[in-house]
Amino acid sequence: MIRVAVTGACGKMGTLLIDNILSADDLELVAAFDIVNIGDDVGDVNRFGYLDIPISDPADMVSVIENTNTDVVIDFTIATASAENIIKVAKAGANLVVGTTGFTEDQITRIHRIIKDKKISAIISPNFAVGVNVFWKLLEEAARYLGDFDIEIIEAHHNQKKDAPSGTAVKAAEVINKVVGGRDYIYGRQGLLPRGDEIGIHAIRGGDVVGDHTVLFFGDGERVEIRHQAHSRQAFAGGAINTLRWLMNQPPGVYSMADYLNF
Repeated sequence: MIRVAVTGACGKMGTLLIDNILSADDLELVAAFDIVNIGDDVGDVNRFGYLDIPISDPADMVSVIENTNTDVVIDFTIATASAENIIKVAKAGANLVVGTTGFTEDQITRIHRIIKDKKISAIISPNFAVGVNVFWKLLEEAARYLGDFDIEIIEAHHNQKKDAPSGTAVKAAEVINKVVGGRDYIYGRQGLLPRGDEIGIHAIRGGDVVGDHTVLFFGDGERVEIRHQAHSRQAFAGGAINTLRWLMNQPPGVYSMADYLNF
């Protein structure tokens, strides 16, 4: 049995992840963290029924993880919180599944350093949906042949998403630029701004859109579009749960979904 803790346990993703854990025969929820409802039972708060698992303050993360013998922590929060959570989890010696986006370069450096120093295993991805990772792979292949085309990326998310552009869109741009090389990124356009050799990235926010990503390659007289649409957050939660199981059999280090999918 894999003993699992969830951060952001009262949020939409946290609740869905807990639901997946409770439904799995090989996983056991042993701890839950959030900055709200501290001390309340996480099952009661999320309407699963009483679970005898109080919501803990993230400030107490190290001691809670150690006292519950947590094997792995799943973190889908926000970058500022996640960067600190990762340090605490690593200090406590648990493994990590991280789906948070919006990390700065400095935060990424700190995260990788602590994971290496504490010799834990972590899989970090801006998107755990298998389809999105295939989407990135398709973009890499398309860029090999369409590198001289104009390239634009459009992403749409719900009106509560805090970071823009999405981590998935940023990753898409990075995948393409790794192939074509040297292109600047333009985030939206306004005024006199003739198109150059850039990659345009555009973020749309509204309603309850789970996540849409479209990359357009424009040539003379033709256009290629590669698109991924997430219809439910279960695509992300299910991917995280499956990679969690895989991670438990990996040596210490930082992994990506590309490692999990053996790309």
